[in-house]
Amino acid sequence: MDDCHGPLPPHAKEGLHFFNAGKYFECHEALELAWLAETGPIRDLYRGILQAAVVYLHMRHGNYIGATRVYERCIKLLNNWPETCRGVNVGKLRADLSHAAEAWKRLGPTKVNEIDWSLLKPVEWSEE
Repeated sequence: MDDCHGPLPPHAKEGLHFFNAGKYFECHEALELAWLAETGPIRDLYRGILQAAVVYLHMRHGNYIGATRVYERCIKLLNNWPETCRGVNVGKLRADLSHAAEAWKRLGPTKVNEIDWSLLKPVEWSEE
């Protein structure tokens, strides 16, 4: 995909830093700015990462339904991208997010507090 070549814009980089610091709300805000500034297909990658942050935010707040629903939308967006795009390891993000969501779903709404929080992995990316 042609949109995968080139650098990440500053707001996307900022969002990824927030994501990896576990600041999922702030990640959402920064990536939303990157998403809104784009007109090409790459905006859906930013939206997918943004929604991954929302999944983790819902998990942190114990919102079973919210995390489950946003995951379903998010993974559809991320599945449209190659393994690596603009330095972001999209394949690993998909795998990590899916692994966390599967564990979340297995626990069910009454046991979400038992989730292994180490399943919420950072996004691997290069700043080049």
